[in-house]
Amino acid sequence: MSVTTTPEATTPPSSTPRQVRSTTRSVAAARERTAVLEDLIARNPGEYRVLTGDRPTGALHLGHLLGTVANRVRLQDLGVEVFLIVADYQVITDRDDTGDLPATVREVLLDYLAAGLDPERSTVFTHSAVPALNQLLLPFLSLVTVAELERNPTVKAEAEAALLRQERGISGLLFTYPVHQAADILFCHGNLVPVGVDQLPHLEITRTVARRFNQRYAAAQPYFPEPDALIAPSTTVLGDDGRRMSKSRGNALELRASEDETAAFFKRARTDADRVITYEPERRPEIANLLQIGAYFTGTSPEALADEVGAAGAGRLKAVVTEAVVEGLRPLRARRRELASAGPQHLAEVLARGNARANEIADRTLDDVRGLMGMRY
Repeated sequence: MSVTTTPEATTPPSSTPRQVRSTTRSVAAARERTAVLEDLIARNPGEYRVLTGDRPTGALHLGHLLGTVANRVRLQDLGVEVFLIVADYQVITDRDDTGDLPATVREVLLDYLAAGLDPERSTVFTHSAVPALNQLLLPFLSLVTVAELERNPTVKAEAEAALLRQERGISGLLFTYPVHQAADILFCHGNLVPVGVDQLPHLEITRTVARRFNQRYAAAQPYFPEPDALIAPSTTVLGDDGRRMSKSRGNALELRASEDETAAFFKRARTDADRVITYEPERRPEIANLLQIGAYFTGTSPEALADEVGAAGAGRLKAVVTEAVVEGLRPLRARRRELASAGPQHLAEVLARGNARANEIADRTLDDVRGLMGMRY
């Protein structure tokens, strides 16, 4: 959740051994906390409010489904209150041309609904339609330092990549992205955020903003929660070129793709030269990726699927995975076609209801913040 999908850096940030050890400890602690949270959620889901979402830079793909969307549906179905942001303002963090943004937002909304997100139980809204949410960015920026923003991995990596490409520096919007994300989460008092491990530094900024606001303006009775990270249960999904699946890389299988396009995608997916299929993510990442995808849609484990294919080789594995994905996505694709054929009015109504609810909450939060800061005139 990722919370919202961040721009993908082309160069990893440099890290010292001390930073690596600290990050490893943080990830281990977050995983332990996630196990505790899952038990608490199962017993009392009504105590949790989730904020998550995506940048609308294109229709969603298989990586989104396995990485985030399926988990959102799971949490919704458990009874957790889910707020889902279509982060249209974040599209312009790293690009000058937004394309046909209204059409893209509709495609993302179709994917959400087809995947099982229910607008009667979850709130779907857009960044740009909730002014009070974005106004929270101003006081929140006063609570963090430039150095803290510069240390954020995504910000740091993008700055280094821009320097290597001899391009203009990163935009102010991208530089302040972690604080904007804090506003996304805290405006609705979100206390649970599904994230991958790469998103933990972003969430730590949110926790810092909440803690410092409470210390400075609401010491007697803390106003904002410090949200917990719920580590995503899935692994990274690779595209047909062996790199992380991404819309911008053109290596993704969109959820709306046809059965023929699905078959072609897996036919060209990279494998390796070993004949016998084994599940070894470190040594055989492309094979492991196919096994993980197939296991998700067949309800088995990657190890069991590897044993089933065995010496039949990569060709057989691709055939098994293709069939599993085609059958697994058949209901989703049918629902998507049905929703699309109903015309844009239904989607507009879903978004209007979600925007109205988000505005109601954001207006109340901003008014409370102004009151706590002594700025209600």
